[in-house]
Amino acid sequence: MNDVRSTTDRLLGIEFRHLAALEVIVETGSFAAAGRSLGYTQSAISQQIAVLERVTDLQLLERPGGRRPVTATEAGERLLRHATRATAAMRAAEADLNALTQGEAGTLRVATFQSVGVRVIPPVMRLYVARRPAIQVKLVETDHELLVEQLVRGEIDLAFVADTTETAIEQIEVLSDPYVLLAPAPSELAQGNKAVGVRELARLPLIAYRLPTHGGEAHLHSQGFEPDIVFRSDDSGIVQGLVGAGVGYALVPRLTVDRNDPDVVALDVRGVPPREIGLAWHADRRLSTAATAFVEVVEEVAVGLRAGEL
Repeated sequence: MNDVRSTTDRLLGIEFRHLAALEVIVETGSFAAAGRSLGYTQSAISQQIAVLERVTDLQLLERPGGRRPVTATEAGERLLRHATRATAAMRAAEADLNALTQGEAGTLRVATFQSVGVRVIPPVMRLYVARRPAIQVKLVETDHELLVEQLVRGEIDLAFVADTTETAIEQIEVLSDPYVLLAPAPSELAQGNKAVGVRELARLPLIAYRLPTHGGEAHLHSQGFEPDIVFRSDDSGIVQGLVGAGVGYALVPRLTVDRNDPDVVALDVRGVPPREIGLAWHADRRLSTAATAFVEVVEEVAVGLRAGEL
């Protein structure tokens, strides 16, 4: 029991700069690169790791020498899991304090992804700018898988997210975005204009997202189907253009569809759950006045979207 208490006491003496050093070394594979990233000399980074290894009484890094990258040992990997959460929490705390000092003015950082940026952001921004002209909204469009990471690290204040179950965030519902099947306008399916079931979807030549774990394809896999994928792209314009050219069909969220394209028809689908879009923020951060006002505007716009303007 005394040994456990002694180890715990030692770990409480670890500073965030030590954890940050471990995190960046593993990320870059180099003590020198970590020093440049964090603004320390290489010897200072080495000293910080020496402190960690002395406190834990374990080797945390494999140092192969030469040009081979530095990697984490098993002990290092375990500590790194905690270090990542701890440093992310401190970055979020810093962002929270900065927001407090800015008050009614300043910058609100909002992250979004392509389809939300096209259909949801414009009406939200028109209303928000009219109400809060002193706030500069910095919009960032990025890959959806990066949004939650940036939110947890405090790099952004709010983010539009889809189908996320991350426990470190809170969110409001914006809208349910149903999946549709894009079909070439001359095709038999398009001419029939009937809803398409999962079994029939799995038999079609599909243009899908880059990752099989994304979008409607993931649901087809979960139902035991192996769809015929003829092309992959995350660019909605490319996907729709290829469907219109007759290359294949595409199972996509309705928000991504250009409804003025005469070369494609969007058909309803059965058996594929909709994409749930929300507006999220860090669970441990107190929303600033500016962020609260943005949430309220999104809620107002979402009511109109759910009423049939989607």
